[in-house]
Amino acid sequence: MLLVHPITEVVKFIPVLIGSVILGTSSGNHVWSIIPITLIVGFALTRWFTTTYRVGPTHVELRTGLVQRKKLSVPRSRIRSVDIEADLLHRVLGLAVLAIGTGQQADSGEKFKLDALNARVVPQLRTALLAHTAGPAVQDEERTELPENADGGFATARTPAHEIGHWKPGWVRYAPLSLTGFAIIAPIVGVAFQYGLGEIVFRSDAVRNVENGSAVVLAIAGAALLLTVVIVVSVSSCAHYLATYFGLRVTDNGKTMQLRHGLFTTRQITLDLARLRGATVKEPLLLRLAAAAQLEAIMTGENPRQKILPQAPRGAIEHTLSHLLAPKALRDNGFSTTSKVAASGTRQFGSPASCPGTDAGARSDAAPNVPATGRETRSDKAPNGPTTGRETQSDAVPNNPAVGTEALFEAALSTPAQRPITTRDAQSYSAPGSAPLTSHGPAARRRRYTRALLPVVVAAVVLIGSSLAGIDYSPWWWLVPGLPIPIAIALAEDRYRGLGHTVLPATATTPTWLITRSGSLDRERDCLEAPGVIGWTVRQTFFQRRAGLATVVAATAAGKKRYSVVDIPFDAAWELIEAVAPGQLGTR
Repeated sequence: MLLVHPITEVVKFIPVLIGSVILGTSSGNHVWSIIPITLIVGFALTRWFTTTYRVGPTHVELRTGLVQRKKLSVPRSRIRSVDIEADLLHRVLGLAVLAIGTGQQADSGEKFKLDALNARVVPQLRTALLAHTAGPAVQDEERTELPENADGGFATARTPAHEIGHWKPGWVRYAPLSLTGFAIIAPIVGVAFQYGLGEIVFRSDAVRNVENGSAVVLAIAGAALLLTVVIVVSVSSCAHYLATYFGLRVTDNGKTMQLRHGLFTTRQITLDLARLRGATVKEPLLLRLAAAAQLEAIMTGENPRQKILPQAPRGAIEHTLSHLLAPKALRDNGFSTTSKVAASGTRQFGSPASCPGTDAGARSDAAPNVPATGRETRSDKAPNGPTTGRETQSDAVPNNPAVGTEALFEAALSTPAQRPITTRDAQSYSAPGSAPLTSHGPAARRRRYTRALLPVVVAAVVLIGSSLAGIDYSPWWWLVPGLPIPIAIALAEDRYRGLGHTVLPATATTPTWLITRSGSLDRERDCLEAPGVIGWTVRQTFFQRRAGLATVVAATAAGKKRYSVVDIPFDAAWELIEAVAPGQLGTR
């Protein structure tokens, strides 16, 4: 770290160093070029001498600072996520950075980071720090110091994990369909223009020749400029996509979900699945036209935009989403969660290849029921929320390859009353990602068209008013309200088709799900567990009251905190709330 800290700080202060070199050169005193780099390197070296940490039986402690000493202490029972990051320099030196997330820190953007850890120790330490997520919390007096193994790592038990998603090189073709490349290039171009690039370009002979040319030359030059911008932005998007998500692998061991990705800087993110409340499928217009999407997790106390899969084919998104939202007992056994109910009544749950630990034989409805035991209730569950499959742990179902797929499914998801699982139960656990949505009716459609065509109507009224006032203008001005009409109509229709919601009632193995979708250019489909909803808002604007519509907002501690069902019929708003959270309405 005596090498890492100085290099890292020098990279951060490159603009300062460039300014000092310019100042020293212009003034003729080169000492001005040496003083800043000396101070930066000296400050970086003090970080190694003033930073210590300790992983204790109940807390993780960190002390840092030279002039202002700071001591941070995080209870191990409050740890909700562990991120591991290593850039090129760390990887060459065999080091890593471990960042601990507790929820409160995630919202403020701060992280409890332990730098300069031996890369061989980090995986075991991560497992030990998240060990409390695998079972009931251990009392403080029963905790002991982490034992060390022969190579200096922490001895911990490992739970086998199965893969629920992985990156493929062909997915890079979806990178240009987002605005990432433009977001990378635009600031660079803006800074360059501030330092005189615009004057150099526009005063060049090539630009003057184009300006003096015919309309054909100007059109060709404009098309070439547009093509250049598209190519540069696309290349930047692909480069960022490869550098960030290269080798992405998503695994699930039933207790935690781990994401590993990165080409130059590798990153490993470990998330506590007990805090998972759903998922969001992002479908921007360009990605939707290419049959692709993005997947984000809805979690409490974590990044509200915790991305699970970047731009990827819709099939890969659906596959990972079905595993992510499946009942916990089913995920523990590594089943494929794409359920199919055959016409003959025999239930099939994915192919043998996607069900590790099972055989290929299908079992009939007569498979025995094994009651689940050893259940653990989630602490932040809503008081009146139904018991969910994700909130329970079952240790009565062995991963026995000799047992058929149906038998394991029956055993994993059977209730204490030994109620046989029904076809409805079998279908419901994969439904949140693919359930059909209820449209919001003709009033919502009219509202979409009204809002899309309003700018066109305003422009036409202005032109008509100018004509009545005797103001002369070119007929070409009528193209302003005329050309956008087809685009506005297409946008309004697409926004209406993207508008919808549904409520999946609770079963013995799944919670109640609220699914809502809205948007066109930036469409999102949110799948939210009912136990995660902590409050409701029914909002009506002046125009919504005239149309008999309302917007229902579900408040939750997870994700983006507010999930809206837009322009739902007013009478259906109360039915929606009652279906998701029975009894919360009380008397009105």
